[in-house]
Amino acid sequence: MAEEDVVRKTFRALVESADRKFARVRDLPSYGRAQGQHYFQKVFKAYMRLWKYQQEHRPELVKAGLNRWEIGEIAGRIGQLYFGQYMRTSEARFLVEAYIFYEAILKRRYFEGCGVKDLRVRFKELRFYARFLLVSLILNRTEMVKVVVEKLRALIDDCKANFRETNFKEWKLVEQEILRFINIDTTFTIPSSRPFRYCAMLNCHPNSVPYVARFHAKKVLKFRDAILMSYHRNEVKFAELTLDVYRMLQCLEWEPSGSFYQKHPAEPKENGVAVDYSGASGLIDMNLAADMTDPALPPNPRKAILYRPSLTHLIAVSYKSC
Repeated sequence: MAEEDVVRKTFRALVESADRKFARVRDLPSYGRAQGQHYFQKVFKAYMRLWKYQQEHRPELVKAGLNRWEIGEIAGRIGQLYFGQYMRTSEARFLVEAYIFYEAILKRRYFEGCGVKDLRVRFKELRFYARFLLVSLILNRTEMVKVVVEKLRALIDDCKANFRETNFKEWKLVEQEILRFINIDTTFTIPSSRPFRYCAMLNCHPNSVPYVARFHAKKVLKFRDAILMSYHRNEVKFAELTLDVYRMLQCLEWEPSGSFYQKHPAEPKENGVAVDYSGASGLIDMNLAADMTDPALPPNPRKAILYRPSLTHLIAVSYKSC
């Protein structure tokens, strides 16, 4: 058997194994303590093995017919897993990791250039943009939000022109939602104002506040869990994240890193081209965000985000979050 056949079959087996594990955790609720944590460890391990394998055998896989969008889909799944872990744990490093993977997919144009007649791939690209928008919003990467919105708008128009028999009304609503969201958020936000998140570079540590320190000596203060929800109709929202919950979400978190307020010098590549590393570098690497969080900071409280929940749903979430 040719070496290319062995590599191709091994790769497909790894993809199928990772996809099966992904299906087991995809629809698990994002609230509750340690919900299916052992499954997440298995699926992360499966995708780490898959990602490493495609990196080591890229030439053989491309020769065997591997498409760039398939690489983008793997990276997108990993980003999706990281974002899911952020929603379950509120650990900022997972949010940053998700952003790094999504940004790399965009910059490397994994989904661009594939045949316009492949509707299935077009839908994958649409979902990628929607997920990247949500991550960028929560991380306050406003410039990236604008870039992705334009990409999403152009793709929707292109799909409507090339797939006239398919209804893209739902995606048009997604476009309208995000445009309304950022327009309203920008209107009521002062550009020079400080971020909603608590930043160690701009704020003192809570234990250093005199009245907190006195109380802390008698009883340890620990804010562990929060339930954020909204019931109003016709609210400004994107997906199930309303504008008020979006702001509350950030008010209950530490800024992932003070590096967001420091401009790092550009570092040259080997070919002499300068690359700015002030933001996420776009290098797809596991645990790249490990150095972007301050271990001295207290953990963020876990947050369950609910959109117009029923009473029974609210009670269930409250019980499992305790």
